[in-house]
Amino acid sequence: MGDSIPVRTALYNSHLSLDGNVVDFHGFELPIWYSNITEEHLKCRSEAAIFDVSHMGSFRFRGNNVREWLDSIATQKCSSIEPGRCAYTHFLDSDGYIIDDMIFAVVNESEVLGVPNASMIAVMWDWFTKMLPEDGSIQLEDLSKETSIIALQGPTSRSICEEVLGLSNHVGRFRWKEIEENQLGISGWIQGTGYTGESGYEIFVSNDDVVSLWDSLLEAGATPVGLGARDTLRLEKGYLLSGVDFVSPMLSDNNFLHRDTWETNVPFGLEIEHDFVGKQRVVSHKDEDARWWGVVQLEKGPFPRGGKEVEDMEGNIIGMLTSGAPSPSLNRTGIGMGYLSGVEDGDE
Repeated sequence: MGDSIPVRTALYNSHLSLDGNVVDFHGFELPIWYSNITEEHLKCRSEAAIFDVSHMGSFRFRGNNVREWLDSIATQKCSSIEPGRCAYTHFLDSDGYIIDDMIFAVVNESEVLGVPNASMIAVMWDWFTKMLPEDGSIQLEDLSKETSIIALQGPTSRSICEEVLGLSNHVGRFRWKEIEENQLGISGWIQGTGYTGESGYEIFVSNDDVVSLWDSLLEAGATPVGLGARDTLRLEKGYLLSGVDFVSPMLSDNNFLHRDTWETNVPFGLEIEHDFVGKQRVVSHKDEDARWWGVVQLEKGPFPRGGKEVEDMEGNIIGMLTSGAPSPSLNRTGIGMGYLSGVEDGDE
């Protein structure tokens, strides 16, 4: 967002009331933590946590054959995803490099909802608009400014969700549904997705309704969690972070982070049997090419961090880390992820 004033989500005052340490994150004022990163991380792993992820975008795609149109530009075969289900995909440019990744939900045969990353909303809007059919059969709508998103994650998230929104509003893993009648009188949609590796939900409501939902989830026992623990949670799970583990050539000339889906080593989100923009690069790799791997620190020393080179046991540089941190779940053992060449599981 350049030099513009950071955007405050509808929960900004709620974060201040909880003594959240608010920072500028991709042009949004959001809490990095409330108590401390480790405590919040472990609460999500053992109980339930809530995150304000309203900085993420919300797009609606409508039209006959909308899933087939998405097939042509997504690494996921969207037409194979049934209504009421969610899935993950990459979108590649014409050279095969990732522009962004996205979770999408198939509402019905003619409607799909997608969640672009915060810093990529404008970029993805422009790119989707460029790719729309000339006959106007597909319409694109940006719901981002009017929509707030709360992520409820952790082992006890289901009981909290059912206490606040009722039994009928539970939704299974990677499933989607409209929010049904509830004691808060709110509407929107809920999906069984998240960025922590735990079971849980992402709940999409209007800005006017989000404070009452947030407060009710807190009263039911959820712990507020900031961006710091959100990052360590996704790092432990091995999830990519847009702009850190890959970056679009449209935004940066950092060639090391210009990657395709094969290189990111993601075990889902790629259906190679259909044609899509950028496929030629994905299928051209050799086994010895660099891919994204997780590493764990075996001895004491500086923690793995993004930008650090990785050597094999003979001292040869085999790649570089893109993410790294002490793992709260592993008693602060150092973990990281990066693009490494010529390695297998268990190599040191």
